Amino acid sequence: MALLMPRYALVGVVSVCVTFNPAIFHPALAQDGHHGQGHVENHDWYQELKQPGTGLSCCNGTLNGVEGDCRPTRAYVNDDGQWYALLNGRWVPVPPRVVLQQLAPDGSSHICASKSGMIYCFLGGSPKI
Repeated sequence: MALLMPRYALVGVVSVCVTFNPAIFHPALAQDGHHGQGHVENHDWYQELKQPGTGLSCCNGTLNGVEGDCRPTRAYVNDDGQWYALLNGRWVPVPPRVVLQQLAPDGSSHICASKSGMIYCFLGGSPKI
């Protein structure tokens, strides 16, 4: 004997599941590159990152009072190989000198930049197939 649920009840159940499922919305919230978003969840491996050419930390590095920090972001490579990333909600070109030649443990893109937008380090995400 099958138990049938009225259509309006089914829509309500699906809506609640989607609305309150952090697996669906949490990653997207932390991928606009806003300072501090998503940092805590990744801090352990962020602190191992070093700025190319200087060896200084990418994570919470302070240079002349300017703070740098890392967080998840969205990014893409354009036709000529230039990376672009969301930084504080805006698409910006990533200077080639700050691109780290490694993948993040989660395979996503991450950016380390000051509150003012100076980029210290960037990890490009793995291509999605």
